[in-house]
Amino acid sequence: MAALVSACASVTTPNQTNATADGFVNIRPGSEEDFILNVGRRTFFAEGSAVIDDTAKATLDKQAEWLDKNKSWKIKLQGFADDPGDDTANVSLSAQRAEAVMSYLVSKGVSADRMWSKGYGKERIIRDCADITCKSQNRRVISNLRDEFDAAKK
Repeated sequence: MAALVSACASVTTPNQTNATADGFVNIRPGSEEDFILNVGRRTFFAEGSAVIDDTAKATLDKQAEWLDKNKSWKIKLQGFADDPGDDTANVSLSAQRAEAVMSYLVSKGVSADRMWSKGYGKERIIRDCADITCKSQNRRVISNLRDEFDAAKK
């Protein structure tokens, strides 16, 4: 038994928790990958609401700080909704969410000239189920970095 215990004690398991995932070895600061992985590009909303809660504010505060350091990026704010109501109501709510995010970022010093928004309603849902934990993932704004404005923005 002592031999078994000493053999186990001599085996070391590398700490895999902090290992870098393949493909993300050298993330360049200021890159899109840096923004996605180290800042976060999604903010979520309560059902039927375009109010930015404290969790969303924490993410948006990090986005504003990152955008302040990386002024060459433009940002498209894409709002989504998976709420009760018809398609028109969901497009309107998703646009309100994207506008709320834009207003918040402007209040934190990000120039409105670098941003534009669009509401998509129930288009591009990421989870299709009736459960609240699934639907809540669809109630979001995605902050997408761009090198230039979309044709619709110009």
